[in-house]
Amino acid sequence: MTQPLTASAAEVPSRLPRVALVGVHGFGERHLANLDRLAAAGALDLVAVADPRPPADGKLDPGVEVFPSLDELLAAGTEPDVVIISTPIQTHAPLALAALKAGANVYLEKPPVASMEQYLEVLAAAASAGRLVQVGFQSLGSEAFPAIEALVAAGEIGEVRGLSATGLWLRTQSYFKRSRWAGKRSLNGTDVVDGVVTNALAHAVATGLRLAGARTVSDVASVETDLYRANDTESDDTSVVRVRTRGTGLVGGPVLTCALTLCAPVQSAPAVTIYGTLGQLTLFYTEDRVEITTPQGVRTETFGRTDLLENLLSAGSEEDLLSPLSGVGAYVAVLEAIRTAEAPRLIHPDYVTWEGEGDDAHPLVHGIASLIRRAALGQATFAELGAPWTDVAADSGAALSNLPEFRVNGTPVATLQDGTRIRPTSSPRPYLHPVRTLAGTVVTDHVPEDHVWHLGAGVAIQDVDGINFWGGRTYTRDAGAYVWRKDHGRILTESVDHSDGQRREQLSWLGPDGSPILREQREWRWAAVGHSAWKLTLDFTLQSATGRPVLLGSPGSNGRPQGGYGGFFWRLPKVGDATIWTPDSRGEDAVHGTAAPWLAWSGTFDAGTAGAAHVTGDPGLGHPATLVFLASPQAPDPWFVRHSGYPGVGLSLAWDAPVTAAPGNRVHRTVTVLVTDGFLATQDIEQLISTLGEPA
Repeated sequence: MTQPLTASAAEVPSRLPRVALVGVHGFGERHLANLDRLAAAGALDLVAVADPRPPADGKLDPGVEVFPSLDELLAAGTEPDVVIISTPIQTHAPLALAALKAGANVYLEKPPVASMEQYLEVLAAAASAGRLVQVGFQSLGSEAFPAIEALVAAGEIGEVRGLSATGLWLRTQSYFKRSRWAGKRSLNGTDVVDGVVTNALAHAVATGLRLAGARTVSDVASVETDLYRANDTESDDTSVVRVRTRGTGLVGGPVLTCALTLCAPVQSAPAVTIYGTLGQLTLFYTEDRVEITTPQGVRTETFGRTDLLENLLSAGSEEDLLSPLSGVGAYVAVLEAIRTAEAPRLIHPDYVTWEGEGDDAHPLVHGIASLIRRAALGQATFAELGAPWTDVAADSGAALSNLPEFRVNGTPVATLQDGTRIRPTSSPRPYLHPVRTLAGTVVTDHVPEDHVWHLGAGVAIQDVDGINFWGGRTYTRDAGAYVWRKDHGRILTESVDHSDGQRREQLSWLGPDGSPILREQREWRWAAVGHSAWKLTLDFTLQSATGRPVLLGSPGSNGRPQGGYGGFFWRLPKVGDATIWTPDSRGEDAVHGTAAPWLAWSGTFDAGTAGAAHVTGDPGLGHPATLVFLASPQAPDPWFVRHSGYPGVGLSLAWDAPVTAAPGNRVHRTVTVLVTDGFLATQDIEQLISTLGEPA
């Protein structure tokens, strides 16, 4: 007897997930291609699309229904299991709420919302409906993430010091004409928050936050924004965002600095870098490529990627999602900071070159590639770096801060930075920058790419009883090399007496734990010397704040030959055709380590001029200037000179042996610098010095 065929529930083929796509143009076309791929593989059934502009004939399979809106799609009884939302930013939240209310899971393109209020509303709606929301940060599907976590946890790059997200992209005028909302902060009173940070290079921010261990809103301690635009838009196209995280996981609350632009000369792969004490690790997230740099060399690994829609279709709970809405709260905190920030400042047109014609035209911000690198390495904003277009913004009335200035006959010649915004591993301290000639030529540099802890003109010592007040790595006798250590101190200004031509300061040198190590009395004096020169005098006295002797050392006193820097130091900008000499010697090698009454540095300072008065017509070809450093009369400290590696001059307190600041033995030095326009010869210098009443 033939028995009727029966099948168990497990043998009955399950219904394919029903998917609807909202928004078929722009990035929606990529979703259509992916849906075609997955449908062909038998992973889903595309049942409907919604767009006020229907797709072209033949774009969809005959069985796919087309609607002008999501509301009409849902009202027609299509009952999608998943709704993909790839529409203008300002529509994301209301469409997501409608899809969740209809009982669908949601794939929400980035940025997921346009405000923190919307984020919390959608988050609550998803929890109430018991539905899942995946956010389209595709990079978070990379298999590089667990590999990176394992590498860092294993100590491959040592302890994490910080992270950066960098992006040098190029966007033409057509990019901002592609839709009404492009380049807008709001549209008809509705938040849009388009921009380089929140949209174009949002993946860089989201990737950086994930690697920093920041997922939720509470993982973000603060967000600082420095927003600019070269295009005729409302939104930013060239910005730095600095995120201080609390961190609960792998890297424990580091700072993430996002330095991003759409105004680069050429487009390059964006990247997120984790900086460690033994090396660094860079994820080129669009390529799923990781570059690991350690003392053993550089190696590259490439990883696969899980499609976020496939991940959503297979997920049984939120914990299974690679980019859940609940896991991008830190990103929304950044978006909210930008939404509520002042409108981006316009970059002065003199610092922008336009290339191309018509819709293919695009702006190129001068020097942007170097500024992006410096911002990332120094954890600094464009304003803190002193990008010239930020000076223009300040001069036009949008002052970023009220920093003390030194003026000679009404001309600003130096600005005093308090150093409080310098990253901790650069040993924050007060310093002068920019220092200018009377004609406006800038003769100092700070936070340069090669040594981001070099800060203008001031006082810095690498070894103060084992504490680094110089910044960067520390040279130790045991290692016989420079190593990253948690040994960085900071110098704080306690009191100030500022008058015309003179500034007296009381400073405290504090160790990593905040305990006082040294007290310093510092005095700056400045005055004109003729029509094309002025003099700057720095007088400083160091005394122990511990009640016991304090040793002041250097790499030289710790065993590094010719490395006796520490004390007075002046970091110069790029100088062309530089000539360096003393009364008896000429050239870097000849004067380095010698004691001489003065040292001169002459050349073409390519940093040019700064300030609005010098913007228009400045060809940027360099400006001749000469600096004359007069030795301290208190001790025959050797000159420390660098030119081939980087331009810098100092007087060494501890060339090859430490000096002691004891309760009854203060360390006192006076250094005078003559800052002149033009090229000077030895005879000119000696005549100039004689007018000061100083021995030549």
